[in-house]
Amino acid sequence: MSIEITMTGPLFDGRAARAMQSAADDAREDIAEFAEEHALTLMGGSFRHPTGYYESRVITTRVAADTSLVHDQGVVYGPWLEGVGTRNRARPGFPGYRHWRQSKQLAQLRGPAIADRAVQRHIPEMRG
Repeated sequence: MSIEITMTGPLFDGRAARAMQSAADDAREDIAEFAEEHALTLMGGSFRHPTGYYESRVITTRVAADTSLVHDQGVVYGPWLEGVGTRNRARPGFPGYRHWRQSKQLAQLRGPAIADRAVQRHIPEMRG
């Protein structure tokens, strides 16, 4: 006597794994987009004499499979604007706007909820 068992569905044919990878990619992208938008919003509301150049240099780059970096492409006065440059230390130096630090903190705080929304969007694919 032999019994034949056939397993089908998203867990067995790879659809669930692909959906989970898509959810992880979307979560990474959504969190980076949130951080970029937040940094730009802070810049727009804080810069005293904006020219638009610095804001135009802010981009998000995927640096690894699971990592995106929001950055200013190395604009030379970026650290000064943030308040971490060597010229910020002189008294009564410019304290900086802290737009990157605040955006990072908020992205870390809201990241889990943003990631959860990305996963929720892909759950139907995981069910088959």
